[in-house]
Amino acid sequence: MTQLALFDLDHTLLPCDSDYEWGQFLVRIGVVDGQYYKEQNDRFYQDYKDGKLNIESFLRFALKPLSEHSRAQLKEWHDAFMKEVITGQIRQQAVDLVKRHQDAGDLCCVVTATNSFVTRPIVESFGIKHLVATEPATLGDHPLSDFTGEVKGIPSFKEGKITRVQDWLADQHLILDQLPYSYFYSDSMNDLPLLEKVSHPIATNPDARLRDEATKRNWPILELFA
Repeated sequence: MTQLALFDLDHTLLPCDSDYEWGQFLVRIGVVDGQYYKEQNDRFYQDYKDGKLNIESFLRFALKPLSEHSRAQLKEWHDAFMKEVITGQIRQQAVDLVKRHQDAGDLCCVVTATNSFVTRPIVESFGIKHLVATEPATLGDHPLSDFTGEVKGIPSFKEGKITRVQDWLADQHLILDQLPYSYFYSDSMNDLPLLEKVSHPIATNPDARLRDEATKRNWPILELFA
C-alpha cells in the first residue's frame, strides 16, 4: 500500500522563506521599485507569520513581476537566485529526511503556498518529483508561455492545500483518507487544515502557535535545523 509523505517547503525543508527571499532578490538586482517592494514584501511576510495574510492581495503583488519579463529573463534571474541564495540554505538534515521517505518507497511531494516558478527548481534540488504549489497563470498552454500575473486555479494555501493535494492524488488514482499512512511536515499554523487531514502530522521547526497546538495534541515536534 502507498504511503504518502508531504513536506511544506519554507522554514520546513528550508531554513528560510523562498517567497520572501525571491522578493528581496528582485530588490537587490534592481528590477522592482526597491523601497516600495521591500516594504510590501516585509508587510506580507509579517501578515503570513501572524496568520492574517490576504492571499489574493499577496499573489497580485508577488506574481506581477513575473508578468513583466520574458521567461528567458526570469530563468536567468532564477538561476542566479538559486546559486546566490538557495543552494547554501539546503541542509543535509532536510535532504536526509526526504531520502528516508524515498528509500522507504513513500510517495513524496512538496506542498507549498509559494508559486511553482520560484519553488520547482528548489524542489528538484531535493530530488522530489512532485510539487503542489500555487500556479501562476500563463498566456498560453506551452510550458514556457509568459506569465499573466494572475493565479491559475486555487492557491495552495490553508484549506486550499487540502483541495490541491486531493486533486493531485486523484491524478495518481489515490484518495487521501484511504491511505494507511500519510505524513505532513510543516512549520506553520497556516497549515493546520492539512495537518489535521493526514494520519501523521509532524510539526517541523514549528512557529510558536503551531508548537503550542502540537503540544496540546501530542503531535511529534521535529527540530530539523537545531
